[in-house]
Amino acid sequence: MTSRKLVFVTVLLLTLSAAAAGPNHGLDLAGLDKSVKPGNDFYAYANGSWTKNTPIPPDRAVFGVFTILEEKANERTSKLIQDADKSKAAAGSEERKIGDFYAAFMDEKAIEARGLKTIQPELDQIAAISDKPSLARVLGSELRADVDALNNTNFYTDRLFGLWVSPDFDKPTRNVGYLLQGGLGLPDRENYLRKEPKDVELQTKYRAHIATVLGLAHVANAAERAAHIYALEHKIAEAHASRVDSEDVHKANNPWKLQQFSTKAPGLDWAAYFKAADLSAQPMIMVWQPSAVTGVSALAASEPLAVWKDYLTFHAIDRAAYLLPKAFADERFKFYGTTLSGAPQQRVRWKRGVNATNAALGDAVGKVYVKHYFPPASKAAAQTMVKNIIAAFGHRIDNLSWMSPATKTKAKAKLSTLYVGIGYPEQWRAYDGLTIKRDDALGNAIRSELFDYHASLAKLGKAVDKTEWWLTPQTVNALNVPIQNALNFPAAILNPPFFDGTADPVVNYGGIGTVIGHEISHSFDDQGSQFDAEGRLLNWWTKEDFAHFRDAADRLAAEFDKYEPLPGMHINGKLTLSENIADVAGLSASYDGYRRAYGGKPAPSADGLPGDQRFFLAFAQVWRSKSRPEALRNSLLTNGHAPGEFRADTVRNIDEWYAAFNVKPGEKLYLAPKERVRAW
Repeated sequence: MTSRKLVFVTVLLLTLSAAAAGPNHGLDLAGLDKSVKPGNDFYAYANGSWTKNTPIPPDRAVFGVFTILEEKANERTSKLIQDADKSKAAAGSEERKIGDFYAAFMDEKAIEARGLKTIQPELDQIAAISDKPSLARVLGSELRADVDALNNTNFYTDRLFGLWVSPDFDKPTRNVGYLLQGGLGLPDRENYLRKEPKDVELQTKYRAHIATVLGLAHVANAAERAAHIYALEHKIAEAHASRVDSEDVHKANNPWKLQQFSTKAPGLDWAAYFKAADLSAQPMIMVWQPSAVTGVSALAASEPLAVWKDYLTFHAIDRAAYLLPKAFADERFKFYGTTLSGAPQQRVRWKRGVNATNAALGDAVGKVYVKHYFPPASKAAAQTMVKNIIAAFGHRIDNLSWMSPATKTKAKAKLSTLYVGIGYPEQWRAYDGLTIKRDDALGNAIRSELFDYHASLAKLGKAVDKTEWWLTPQTVNALNVPIQNALNFPAAILNPPFFDGTADPVVNYGGIGTVIGHEISHSFDDQGSQFDAEGRLLNWWTKEDFAHFRDAADRLAAEFDKYEPLPGMHINGKLTLSENIADVAGLSASYDGYRRAYGGKPAPSADGLPGDQRFFLAFAQVWRSKSRPEALRNSLLTNGHAPGEFRADTVRNIDEWYAAFNVKPGEKLYLAPKERVRAW
């Protein structure tokens, strides 16, 4: 799916979108552009009028259906959070913590008065670094456990490494720690290594940003120090594995005993690092990107302590800047919001406050959210759809002419053990022990990160809970964690245009049904297909079957390699392969599920549109989106998902789409039957 960052649009645009949907329950007829042939550009046919008439709000870098739904979820969440703030809940209760966290975030006067006081102990600890062991201790104390479970990347990219606690690749009944590369202020190694004019311009502006932040903190010789910090980050980037290599789970299966780190990755004082990170008692850590760990460890020895101290000082200030005095917060947005992403205006503070509260107390807020906004009937209807689509996927496996009986048996076994969570987790997370103060916004955020880290450490070596959720109920997204063989569909995505319990089922299958099919199929894509029914990293395919699957995957990668969203910048077919396979397979499975829901027949016509056309249009319209050039450029370098318009055009691989819209040879999207990718 899309990024897990919650984002906002204006209430006006949300209202207009809802009104446009009208009685069609998510199918926006006014958004069509019938001057475009479906076979030439299906995305434009389904969304052309919407694209022409919808501006990107000034506080947004990307705008589309997901952001509209996220606005709806956040409007709801905001009211719940503000109600908690006004309540007379007992001190220490979850409701009080929600209210106090939000109130502290909104108290700009208190933030201004505190200045750098909250992070001064961290800055003093950095200043006291005098040798390599003390450097390792500071680096270890900063390890945090929050990673992108979809893309195998470290959320805390500015910290040297990130920790993900998850099932062991080889023994999936127990949890182990995975160490992931980090240490960069820019999103990806490519931002440092590319030499195109736009990249060089970004690198220059990032160095200026580093100098500005140091200057605001009254650090002497800011420009000179910024140059050294950037040079260090460039060396870290050179050591990093690429996004494509990081997607290869076989390259990530590297169990290192703790005592092996000093020989496999010499340079960093690993004993001091792991002790400071509270990991000394672990017998083993999985190393996701060995080249990065080895390369960065060598830099710990080769680079001057003074440069490391400047680097740590900058990142301590920069990561905290959104909750520091206004000058720091404005500079952070100026670079990361405008320069990097293209948004000319920062979101209003209450929206940022909702985001931050959700990040810190997601399950506490989610518990209240589902009580108000996710009735049992919605959950039951979604569960029925899931059952239909899983059955359709199983039927597709049975009918694959190229797959051997042995592989089919394994695939069906995996399908039978799939956990599908709908709406909210079976067990809510508790926040006992997390201290939230009404007058300490940055301290609350720091304590929340550390609380999350210790919660992750507590899972190490313990039995895996397959029903554990990775998303909060108020998040507009969905995911599949292949290593758990588990899916999460939060309550917030189960809304129009994706899902409406009062709508004709064909629209729901074209919307949320394709998302459900997409996530189910992740268990069988280029990554998920390498995990067995128990989540073990194991090739359960016959050699011939896997070769056939890889051929289909390679052809789909080549198909997407040809797309050029920006002049001179193509989609990376290998980077986006998992999501593209899931789109094709999920669309096929949901189509079959929709037909099952209508007894094997197409849905009846409505508004002059046959049932099959309504299904495919609903699919294309959930991918409507617009991006600023800066955001799109960065996405093409770093995102495992293709831009929405090209995801919508994946219908060109589905036979039924050709019949529904009478698509003929010679039209731009036309593929001959033998050229259409049929992975599942």
